[in-house]
Amino acid sequence: MFDLDRWQEIWFTITHNKSRSFLTAFGVFWGMFMLVVMVGAGIALQRGMNSQIEGFATNSCFVWAGQTSEAYKGLKKGRRWNMENEDIAMLIKKVPEIQYLAPVLEGNGGTNNVTRDDKSGSYSVMGNYPSYNQIDESKMVIGRYVNDIDIVEKRKVCVIGERVYKVLFPNDENPLGKSIKVNGIYFQVIGVARHTSSINIGGNAEESIVLPFSTMQQAFNMGKIIHYVAITAQPGVKVAVVEDKVHAVLATQHNISPIDKKAISGFNIEDEFNIFLYLGIGIAALIWIVGLGTLFAGAVGVSNIMLVTVRERTKEIGIRRALGATPQIIIRQIMTESVVLTLIAGISGLMVGVGLLSLVGMALSHGDQFFKDPQISFTVAMAALVVLLIIGTLAGFIPANRAMHIKPIEAIREE
Repeated sequence: MFDLDRWQEIWFTITHNKSRSFLTAFGVFWGMFMLVVMVGAGIALQRGMNSQIEGFATNSCFVWAGQTSEAYKGLKKGRRWNMENEDIAMLIKKVPEIQYLAPVLEGNGGTNNVTRDDKSGSYSVMGNYPSYNQIDESKMVIGRYVNDIDIVEKRKVCVIGERVYKVLFPNDENPLGKSIKVNGIYFQVIGVARHTSSINIGGNAEESIVLPFSTMQQAFNMGKIIHYVAITAQPGVKVAVVEDKVHAVLATQHNISPIDKKAISGFNIEDEFNIFLYLGIGIAALIWIVGLGTLFAGAVGVSNIMLVTVRERTKEIGIRRALGATPQIIIRQIMTESVVLTLIAGISGLMVGVGLLSLVGMALSHGDQFFKDPQISFTVAMAALVVLLIIGTLAGFIPANRAMHIKPIEAIREE
């Protein structure tokens, strides 16, 4: 049942000494404000990090041939070797943990190696399989990516990066079906790609020309050589497991010593991603520790002021006890005052913090920023309010407990 007199009394107590109440509440306000701002900033940083790897398979690794450092089966160390087309079928057969495997070729860039009429530019050239787009995704702005038919028929087609398109096809001209010359050979444009992640393997993807893998091998007389392979692991399988098995198969195929650590090179994207993942978890934990610490510091201030208030109201509490007020009524009154003061300050800090995050988010919404959309979720806001309610209750407990132990006769005598 709603007790209007009780709430009026609580409001009178809080507003009776405005300066003291304001300074007390400011500690809680600042604690909640800092918690919201820091959590929002942490979320924005995490979103920014995720946007940098959007479309890139984090369960992937890249492998390429190196130089042997161990003599093996009569072969001297220091031998250079190359991965070849036959290795692809062997890896797929002997490493079932592989989800996607894509061999890649890299072509020579050179000065103005790509031309169309009187327009030209210096761009990297890559030979890919369709599966490569499952590992390092490029969103198609126009047209399509290379497909299996392009590979089988060795079609002279290409996918150009978005920046290449803007140089060779100004004024938003439709590039599909048009021809460009790549290192002296004509290829027909079938698509324009926009790279989604900031990870660039083999050069800037938006300034690259992608050819069908088989076409590039034939057109530029590359034989059966593969420059490197991109691999993803099946769901639930560690990339390191796949990487070790791939190394073992390649070592057997090319007479490389099993203990040679330099003959097969590469890097594990999953390991790199986990570093950022753990860093994000650490930052989030630190934010909550600092934020909650600030809130508890504010709660200590509330508790101290409530102790002062109880001391000032000793005579009043004694009279109430003498008139029949039970200890539970006194405790409830003091704790309610503490919770109300804490909630008013905390909710104000929450609202100001969310408002500031919204303003910062709008200011950073234009352009590709690493710091993205600094907002807190509804769940986080509710969790903060629950923590605030607990803190307010705890802050009022000690003063309420002291008030309960005040003896009516002694309190009435006190001036």
